[in-house]
Amino acid sequence: MDGISRRAFAAMAAVFLCGGIASAAEPLKEIRIDWATYNPVSLVLKQKGLLEKEFAKDGIGIVWVQSAGSNKALEFLNAGSLDFGSTAGSAALVARINGNPIKSIYVYSRPEWTALVTTKDTKIASVADLKGKRVAVTRGTDPHIFLVRALLGAGLSEKDITPVLLQHADGKTALLRGDVDAWAGLDPMMAQAEVEDGARLFYRNAGANTWGILNVREQFLKDYPDIVRRVLATYEEARKDALGNYDDLKKTFIAVTRLPEPVVDKQLKERTELTHSRIGAPQRESILAAGQALQQAGVIDAKVDVKASLDALIDDQVPLPTN
Repeated sequence: MDGISRRAFAAMAAVFLCGGIASAAEPLKEIRIDWATYNPVSLVLKQKGLLEKEFAKDGIGIVWVQSAGSNKALEFLNAGSLDFGSTAGSAALVARINGNPIKSIYVYSRPEWTALVTTKDTKIASVADLKGKRVAVTRGTDPHIFLVRALLGAGLSEKDITPVLLQHADGKTALLRGDVDAWAGLDPMMAQAEVEDGARLFYRNAGANTWGILNVREQFLKDYPDIVRRVLATYEEARKDALGNYDDLKKTFIAVTRLPEPVVDKQLKERTELTHSRIGAPQRESILAAGQALQQAGVIDAKVDVKASLDALIDDQVPLPTN
């Protein structure tokens, strides 16, 4: 009898260690989510306190963390200091390939948020002119991936330039100061340089800007699927509010960024579309094309199955409101 008890105990312990008994998630105390100036919907969500209202009855707090770029959002997600983080789709794919356990679950914008930028008084007019030049760029972001693809299209690679690794805002400063010849820009800093300093966007390709994507930690999605559903429903409320109330969106954006109206209009009116929310074929195709281009450029290992990695990244099964 003692032997049977020991075996039963051992079996129960094995189940516990494998996560069977421990699989029930702990009661959630807080949701950690980012806001970013490249994600206007997040600013509306935060300013209106929509998540706070949604989860107040559950006693769940909302912790807001600023992401200065896709690279930072992905770093925070990987470290577990964010549950939800906003990035470019291509950046999320590269992160997933590199072992970051995230799922892409929502579209917050279709932006043209990046281009290659130089100052008004240089002779740089094309991507080919970057050969031998210093270019400010933030690795692990859509502007970096945009730069790699642009170089590839001109028959060049990163070996043909001198990448100067800076966070986006510092890249803009370096360009205007003359420390670099060009910058893989990001709005709203790019729009500010264009409007206030006469910076030139010498290479644009709206189709090579991958979508604004909201990601969640994979474990969080497994542990709290209903919480994720409610977060997305609230995100949808904020997106529709931003889409239908441009003046309010602009006021919110200006309050956060302290940028003048012409700069904000250039980003939000001219280069940001908020009419999408579900990850579907257009988003998949755009992100896949970016991944394949990066593989061709040698940024992603030739052995990686990019399509399979994309399938592992995207979870389009979390339901969204239909009205």
